Amino acid sequence: MATRMSTPDAAPAAAEAPLDRALVRLALVLLAGAVVVQLDATIVSVALDTLAGVFHVGIPTIQWVTTAYLLALAVVIPLSGWSVERYGGRRMWLLALGLFLVGSALCGLAWSAGSLIAFRVVQGLGGGLLLPLMQTILVQAAGPQRIGRLMAAVSVPALLTPVLGPVLGGVIVDSVSWRWIFLINVPVCAVAFVLAWRSLPATAVSGRQPLDGVGFALLSPGLAAVVYGFAEAGRRGEFASAATLVPMAVGVVLLVAFGVHALRVKGVPLIDLRLFRSAPFRGSAGLMFLFGTSLFGAMFLLPLYEQQVRGRSAIGAGLLLAPQGLGMMIGMIVLGRVADRVSPRLTVLAGLGLSVLGSAAYTQVGTSTSELVLGASLAVRGLGLAAAMVPVMSAAYAGLSPAEVPRATTAVRIFQQVGASLGTAVLAVVLAGRLRGVTDSAAQAHAYALSFWWTFGFTVAAVPLVLLLPNRPASAGTTAERGDAPPATLGSEAERTAAG
Repeated sequence: MATRMSTPDAAPAAAEAPLDRALVRLALVLLAGAVVVQLDATIVSVALDTLAGVFHVGIPTIQWVTTAYLLALAVVIPLSGWSVERYGGRRMWLLALGLFLVGSALCGLAWSAGSLIAFRVVQGLGGGLLLPLMQTILVQAAGPQRIGRLMAAVSVPALLTPVLGPVLGGVIVDSVSWRWIFLINVPVCAVAFVLAWRSLPATAVSGRQPLDGVGFALLSPGLAAVVYGFAEAGRRGEFASAATLVPMAVGVVLLVAFGVHALRVKGVPLIDLRLFRSAPFRGSAGLMFLFGTSLFGAMFLLPLYEQQVRGRSAIGAGLLLAPQGLGMMIGMIVLGRVADRVSPRLTVLAGLGLSVLGSAAYTQVGTSTSELVLGASLAVRGLGLAAAMVPVMSAAYAGLSPAEVPRATTAVRIFQQVGASLGTAVLAVVLAGRLRGVTDSAAQAHAYALSFWWTFGFTVAAVPLVLLLPNRPASAGTTAERGDAPPATLGSEAERTAAG
């Protein structure tokens, strides 16, 4: 089937036209599976203390419920791009969703801390594939002229789950049983699996692309070692320990070795480093790394501040984060209308400005800072995060050919994952240092205020990278400028699949 090239008149028309029903249906089917993965990552965090008591183990042991999941994600994410090329998006989506479903059921039936940790690995192997698979399938289906609006729609759950997850987790732990933190995923995944089986169109496989075995042996353990080192730093409250520095050093060596291998290998490496020749891709990867540090770092600090300094319950602290979710939702609604018609560079700059403005109040927090001021600041911050993240995710694919999309998604997801781990670890270490020996609430509030300056700094550090993003929307013909055909749109293919 010949792939159509965009014409100067067709691109703006595509940006103005509403998303066709087949594409919206595809997005909804994928979201049905992806949303449980995004919620699960935050729901479990509020149950760790309860799980430690149930299984009669200490926090260092039960913390592995989170760490094992993160390590499984780190190991499997590098495979997502290759697996789509080798087996197709539909087949891999069903496999990943099935793994996550089985892992969730096993976690809900766990009889000991050890069994729960082992089953979290199974769950993480499925969850680590689902999110990059969703992004790859949607980008290939939407094409460059519609990806901004589609990303705005599917990013709502991703941005809201850090806010809603702790609230839902608190309600489940307090009102039902810890087992339902995992078992609640089972019926949702089952419905999502049936929907995907019935309506997800088969995608063409580019060829029998062999796995870059050497690259996998270097990249996945290297990424896992770095993530583990950051997790240990966050748990211990310091970087200067062998348990932190050794795995981080090993991880860095393996990642450097992978970089050398990827540049020399004759075939296609697991992550094609030639993607970084594209300025928009470099900017997007760097920005997603810094967004990961800022967003997840702040989501580590915010509920702790409300609980430790202001005496809120887990549910109360989660509810007080709701204004950020509201701001994100408003931002997504606005972006959903204009994302493909405005300059990504200007939109991200405006979003970063709003994020900085919304973070400023938290650098001055005390024991009695107005909840109205903090709530309004979170709403502004949420609006800014939405305005910044969606164009950045879309810009990663500017000028890339359809064949490069799966590996580009994998690379960006790796940067975001490492950034999230680093941000949480850095702020945990900074906060632990500031709280050491502190007992009164005023001094604790000051420690949090100083720690929030780091999230402020992460956001400001992102500004220079914005200059690498395209100054024109995708509808202006970004892909066509490079001479590559845009990805084939889903409409005709999905309709043919449904008809057949």
